[in-house]
Amino acid sequence: MARAATTVRSTGRSSAARARTVAGPDHGVAPGLHGCRTDFPILSRTFHGKPLIYLDSAATSQKPRQVIDAEADFYLRLNANVHRGVYALSEEATEAYEAARARVAQFIHAKDPDEIVFVRGTTEAINLVAGGMARGQLSKGDRVVSTEMEHHSNIVPWHLLTQLPGIKLDFVGITDDGRLRQDDLERLVVRGTKLFTFTHVSNVLGTVNPVRELAQRAHDAGALALVDAAQSAPHLPLDVQEMGADFVAFSGHKVLGPTGIGVLWGRKELLNRLPPYMGGGEMIRDVGKDDITYKDPPLRFEAGTPNIAGAVVLSRALDYLSRVGWDDLRSWEFELLRDAHRKLTDAFGDDITIYGPPPGKDREAVLSFSLKGAHPHDVATLLDAEGVAVRAGHHCAQLIMKRYGVPAMTRASYYLYNSTSDTDRLVEALRKVHALLSR
Repeated sequence: MARAATTVRSTGRSSAARARTVAGPDHGVAPGLHGCRTDFPILSRTFHGKPLIYLDSAATSQKPRQVIDAEADFYLRLNANVHRGVYALSEEATEAYEAARARVAQFIHAKDPDEIVFVRGTTEAINLVAGGMARGQLSKGDRVVSTEMEHHSNIVPWHLLTQLPGIKLDFVGITDDGRLRQDDLERLVVRGTKLFTFTHVSNVLGTVNPVRELAQRAHDAGALALVDAAQSAPHLPLDVQEMGADFVAFSGHKVLGPTGIGVLWGRKELLNRLPPYMGGGEMIRDVGKDDITYKDPPLRFEAGTPNIAGAVVLSRALDYLSRVGWDDLRSWEFELLRDAHRKLTDAFGDDITIYGPPPGKDREAVLSFSLKGAHPHDVATLLDAEGVAVRAGHHCAQLIMKRYGVPAMTRASYYLYNSTSDTDRLVEALRKVHALLSR
């Protein structure tokens, strides 16, 4: 469905580009925010003879050419180990690696680059905190509170802690419309809770949780607050000072960056209290036969050769994302969400169930749904035959599946390179699937 042209904010391009609108020849819209789809080479591919429609950005984002080129450039010009060599190339690599740390600190408004720990991803970041708390910071009778909304990466590490004597793990439930239950928050996040860990944005429901309010609730109970920002970092500006949490984690591959790199931010005083997560080179100060002393954070948590290229290239991805502009991105994604929600509802009526809050400020552009008479895996397989890539399964969030009484869901997730015409392709393909499977 066509919509009126809307002028987008300048991002430093030419006068012609500044005049560009999101209107275009394909169903009335350009192929993505600012026409940026052309920056993503993989989106020019075809599958089964049809142009790729990529609707799985909640799993991983595609990479712009600028990021791909940055990775090649690192290995062409800067490849050397860091913090160890006294030769010029190593010093250049170290400078680039530490500049990337400073860029991440700027991106999330951290006070000090030393609060940024490079890890492989959100999963490792959460395990780092859980492993550190397991050694000397939890005792019998302590409680960790998570939610039924979490990705397994924010459940399993805490479940492992229950193997310690007397450690309890509780879960805040979810309402029918995909929000955290207020009564559970009041009942569970109380004195005796040592940590409240929760997602900023649900990878299944799209729910945007009120981070500052939840972090304050944790602090009022004497607990720490850890935020899984894997799904929010690509879509929302993160200000760790404003969020009020104690730890925040996100993954590079969801914010246009490479795989195998992620970030743990922690308040400096808390990082100083955590023991090492892994042992090896670079994280030590002195090694003796009977005693070892460790470096201060963040190097204490970066044993061995880090993902140097990943960190440097992540900083370039953050540059790209920042140039897009958060206001434009939020506005465009809300338009995509509202358009997709309406078109799916209009097309399938009572035969489709869309999970999570209705389109609004507390909902990101993630649409998980069930189509009557069709298993999600069959839906995704048949959509693939039409060139439409969506996710099907439990999305590493089985507590959500159990909450809504389904084994799996189909998920379409959007990002800056998508357009409303992508949803038209999705709906057209789903009509074929529905007709085939509902016979």
